[in-house]
Amino acid sequence: MGNKVLLAMSGGVDSSVCAQLLIDQGYEVIGVFMRTGVHGTEDARAERKKGCCSALDAGDARRVADKFDIPFYALDFEAEFGKIMDYFAHEYLSGRTPNPCIVCNNWLKFGQLWSYGEMLGVDHIATGHYAKIVHGTDGAELHRAVDPDKDQSYVLHGLKRKILEKIMFPLGDMKKEQVRELAFAANLSVADKPDSVEICFVPDGDHAKMIKQRMPDLNRPGMIVDEAGKSLATHDGIERFTIGQRKGLGFATGQRKYVLKIVAEENKVVVGEMEGLLAKGLKSTGVNWQANMPLNVQINCQAQIRYRHKAAPAKVIRLGEEAAEVEFETSQSAVTPGQAVVFYDGNRVLGGGWIDEAL
Repeated sequence: MGNKVLLAMSGGVDSSVCAQLLIDQGYEVIGVFMRTGVHGTEDARAERKKGCCSALDAGDARRVADKFDIPFYALDFEAEFGKIMDYFAHEYLSGRTPNPCIVCNNWLKFGQLWSYGEMLGVDHIATGHYAKIVHGTDGAELHRAVDPDKDQSYVLHGLKRKILEKIMFPLGDMKKEQVRELAFAANLSVADKPDSVEICFVPDGDHAKMIKQRMPDLNRPGMIVDEAGKSLATHDGIERFTIGQRKGLGFATGQRKYVLKIVAEENKVVVGEMEGLLAKGLKSTGVNWQANMPLNVQINCQAQIRYRHKAAPAKVIRLGEEAAEVEFETSQSAVTPGQAVVFYDGNRVLGGGWIDEAL
């Protein structure tokens, strides 16, 4: 097995500790930072911002690389990242709720970046994700991380089976506290840097503002209605809403109302009672299978429908190369088109795809 590793360095504590772990294990590490065109400010530095991929983060990553005396490259992915931002905006404007981290992992970090690594002749690609690669009898498998609070296998379900053999997740068997301890022990400048919790291109958390700025011609006001079609209020854009949302609806009724449906073609938001959020199942498209799944056969699994959702017992049936239908053992709330559904067998990821429709 070769020992040259391309390490994606974000300037955060996780990928920085990965550099130390890989070097300690005898690997030849090459650090790479992905420039996305997202810019930080000195105010952001003072506040210890929680985004990622800015010029400030590039500086942090370079300082860590210099400390470990490893080669470091900052690559320009601004044009490619712009396509992810367009995907994000178009999904919201289509009445769906996107997950840009999944698209970034599939297309950039383990797509474009791996292609760059191949040009450099590396043997592996490593990141600071909390997940595990387990080598089974049928090849490499993606598993949940040891730390359930940090597990990121959900956003990695789209990785192709052929690349799993090349991936390394050095933090998969570690708790976050252990990672921090290693960073402080190594006197890393990012040891106390906060985790990235925002969408990197929406550092202020106002995604609707970002969408309006990026695609002003597609932003249109519309109506908020009840399940019977009665108009309750107006809204200034469906991109401000997601399934299950209760706060920020822009009107008061005296009762708790939740977003049940977004009808993009009519620019309409349908609200109602919490019970209206329950779904017995879902249809999924764009499914990536990481395990050998037979066609038209129901398989018992656990299905996770968003990042912080506790995977629920379900049956999944593969309907084609990239389609599946899921039936939950117990109805689940807020099954949201545009989000991902990921199928697990215990800790192993069987596959996953985009939620197309709640059933």
